[in-house]
This record gives sequence, structure tokens and C-alpha cells, in this order.
Amino acid sequence: MTFNCVIVEDEPMARQLLTQYIEKVAALELLAAFANPVKALDFLRDKHPDILFLDVQMPEITGIALLKILKKTPVIILTTAYSEYAIEGYQLDVTDYLLKPITFERFLQAVEKATQKVTTLAALEKPTQPVPVSVPTPASSTTEGYIFVKDGNKLVKVRLNEIMYIEGLKDYVKIHTPKGKITTLQRLKVLEQQLPATQFFRVHHSYIVALEWIDVIQRDEVEISDQMIPVSDTYRKAFKEYVEQLQIGKH
Repeated sequence: MTFNCVIVEDEPMARQLLTQYIEKVAALELLAAFANPVKALDFLRDKHPDILFLDVQMPEITGIALLKILKKTPVIILTTAYSEYAIEGYQLDVTDYLLKPITFERFLQAVEKATQKVTTLAALEKPTQPVPVSVPTPASSTTEGYIFVKDGNKLVKVRLNEIMYIEGLKDYVKIHTPKGKITTLQRLKVLEQQLPATQFFRVHHSYIVALEWIDVIQRDEVEISDQMIPVSDTYRKAFKEYVEQLQIGKH
């Protein structure tokens, strides 16, 4: 999927840098780059990009004022040298806020948030279709032996039987495998929906464990490869019942 972008930035160096960053990401396509916000406004009345990189302080009208004028607002990433504009920006449903000078790593983080939001909004706008009887339930959400997760601007294949446990860290998750850790910009709940419930179980707000890799189960924690994973009150009863069902099924 390609995401169309527009840059509105009056500083030539910053505009050039954002252009270069966008060109490095295969999933992004730059429609136009403007130094003048008034000309950008005329363009945005007819064109509707997925993502708008918008400077806050510009001549004639500010980026915040431009946002308030637009009737159809793209997913917004603000760019500025002044952090005090962040609060007002987020009140206008800005997706991220890039403080100059902008590094490529920070740019990628913002783009990841923006593309996820574009994808989510697009899915919500689709008309609801009747669900066929043959559609698998969430417990069997994948029949493959692997998933793909994003790592920067590339997708990494992760085999399910190599996942020991998954740790959630706000907008990131760490997938722990015998070979090491894989960090991806994704929410734990979203990743949970891709995993088969016959192999994985959420035991804590911040942890999903692979049943195959559990060495010891205690009341408040499970042990996986010498690592103690907490089992919270919220998930303890359901986890206990699930384990008991597995024991019954083996007899």
C-alpha cells in the first residue's frame, strides 16, 4: 500500500530534508511540497493526501490556523522548532509532533504511527459486510506458522514456534525469541489478534506468553527460559481455567 504525502514547510533546508526522508521510504509517495501555506491550502482543497507534514510557524498563516481551515483533514505530522505548540496540536488530533532538527529514526517512528492511523481510518470507512460462516474465529486468526512485523521500513518474518513471549511497551512491542529480541512499533492488543489462541495467552496487560515455552506456572507468574513473567489479577482466573482445560484434554 502506498501513502500519499504533502509537505508544507517554509524553511528550504527542512523541506529538502523531509523530501529526502520520504524518498527513502518505499511506501511513501510525495505529491507536492510547499513553502507557501496559502498555496498549499488551495492544493489541499482539491487534493486529499493521506499524510500531511505541516510546519507550525509560517508566514501569512500558521500551520495550526491552516488545520482549522481545512474541511477534510489528512493524518497530520507537525514539524517545528518550538515544543510549546505540542499541546494545541494534539487538541487538533495531530498524530505526531517532530521537533527540529528531525532525525531519520524519529521520522520513521512518526510515519509508522501515521500509516497505521490511515489504515485504521480506511478500514472504518468501508461498509460492513456480512460475515460468512466459514470465516475463522479470533482463536484461529492465523493458520500460518509465522507472522510478519514491521522493523523500520521493512517487514520481518517471525516464526510462531520461536516466539517465547511478547512484551508490550506503550506503542512498541518486544518479541522475545531464542535468537534475540525483535522490536516493532505496534500495540500489543493489535499483535494479539494475529496470534492463535491455541498457542498464546495474555497473562498481563504487558505480556503475552507462548504456552509451549512455559517451564513453570505459579500463582502470580510463569517462568520462561529463566525469565519470570507476571500473571496479573485481571488474567489469572482465565489463564488458570485455560491451563486446566489443556490438562483435561490430555487425559
